[in-house]
Amino acid sequence: MRPIILGIFAALFFAVTFVLNQSMEIGGGNWIWSASLRYFFMVPLLLVIVVCRKNASAVWQELKKNPVSWMLWSTIGFGIFYGGICLAGAYGPGWLVAGTWQITIISGTLLAPLFYEEKMRRDGSIQIVRRKIPYKSLSFSILIVLGVIIMQLEFAVSISLKEALFCFIPILISAFAYPLGNRKMMVICNGRLDVFQRVLGMTIASIPFWLVLSLIGTFTVGIPGRQQIIQSAIVAVFSGIIATILFFAATDLVKDNMVKLGAVEATQSLEILFALIGEVLFLSAHLPSPVSFFGISLVMVGMIFHSVYSSKKIHINSSVEAS
Repeated sequence: MRPIILGIFAALFFAVTFVLNQSMEIGGGNWIWSASLRYFFMVPLLLVIVVCRKNASAVWQELKKNPVSWMLWSTIGFGIFYGGICLAGAYGPGWLVAGTWQITIISGTLLAPLFYEEKMRRDGSIQIVRRKIPYKSLSFSILIVLGVIIMQLEFAVSISLKEALFCFIPILISAFAYPLGNRKMMVICNGRLDVFQRVLGMTIASIPFWLVLSLIGTFTVGIPGRQQIIQSAIVAVFSGIIATILFFAATDLVKDNMVKLGAVEATQSLEILFALIGEVLFLSAHLPSPVSFFGISLVMVGMIFHSVYSSKKIHINSSVEAS
């Protein structure tokens, strides 16, 4: 249950992104700066944490060992992911971005065949096999996504087709980019770095992407305003630091079990609930209707199924090992 609990708290802090990004959009801030400033602020914050833990040198060694892979997967996992989220926020409200983002629950599960695992043959030799999609876990994910769709359906019909597409397509790309970049970096690090080190390394490796994006922003929309800088700093702390570390810590605990990994990633469906609460409290959004509450119930049922199924798998595996 510990990975699930960490995932839920990560979802809470991740929800700050959607609420504040919507606040910045309402205040006239551009999505380019909402995305770039977050990661610029994250570098010194993470560096302080890692230096205080006296293990910064290992990060530099890993970055120097495989700089191309670090830059590639960090740009995908952080750059493409968050750039897409912020771009989508320019065309749709926070609740729609948060709701559509739940596609990552399914995309994360569908990525399983891109990775390999070791299996013991009967003769004692090791076989490298491609991982399979855990279809039962995927069915629970579909239930969660169905709940999110129902919860937001009445709102979505009020959005124009153009806005919906410009909001949906970037999030669809982000939904695959985030788990792909995260998992690829797990493979590259192979347990040599802890969560703080890996997040710092990925943030540093994604900086070239943010520098290019910020240069584009400077010449197209100008420099960001004071309010956007402050709100971006808050996002960096709550979502970029606290939520990311909690989520990565949760995925690290279950990285070798695709079913449990899917369960942890499914906890991120709660982002829509936390984001909706945040918008109601701070942006004067309307309370959800009975239809939305029905969708919330489906999401929670899907979460329960994920947890029960994962716990059952752990119990069965432990029993087999004990015998």
